[in-house]
Amino acid sequence: MICLLGGTFDPVHFGHLRPALDVQQALGIPRVHLLPCRLPPHRAAPRLDAGQRLALLQLAVRDEPALAIDERELQRAGPSYMIDTLEALRGESGDEALCLALGMDALAGLDTWHRWQELLDLCHLVVMQRPGGVWPQQGELAQRVDAARVTGVEQLHERPAGCVLGVGVTQMAISSTRIRELLAQGNSPRYLLPETVLDHIRQENWYAD
Repeated sequence: MICLLGGTFDPVHFGHLRPALDVQQALGIPRVHLLPCRLPPHRAAPRLDAGQRLALLQLAVRDEPALAIDERELQRAGPSYMIDTLEALRGESGDEALCLALGMDALAGLDTWHRWQELLDLCHLVVMQRPGGVWPQQGELAQRVDAARVTGVEQLHERPAGCVLGVGVTQMAISSTRIRELLAQGNSPRYLLPETVLDHIRQENWYAD
């Protein structure tokens, strides 16, 4: 089974890394692949460029074999549409189970994604649940999610795509926005992200203004 967790990682922090490890352990797979986005279609461009964000991500996972990096979106021109990435991976992986891990907030906006109706044809959705998270309640998205929901990890292993599974992850209210704000104010974001990442940010004077 292959599992992806996408994001801009601007910068990467423990709110990305611990849930990714939770998903890896819940699914019982060797690793989760972190997928840094080159140009997000639904939000402002990242503060750091692709190479800078990749350097921080490499520092963050350097000593963690359960987390790997998939650089394909950084190498592809134009907006980073998940459907394009999943189609490429499906072509490489054949009938192997393919999962996309995402938070409940991302799931709520899934119907704004490019060709979102085709996602479950290509992958399973692994929804990272935190206390208070609410599943989609109405509309086509809610109907599709409800129809695809399963209760056990083993059901993801039985087919290549098409299921939605909720997985509990560690509650960590950390955001890249807050880290950038602290750095711009000259304050310390220590204990919100790995020390190796923070050291490199300070060395390069990134996010300082």
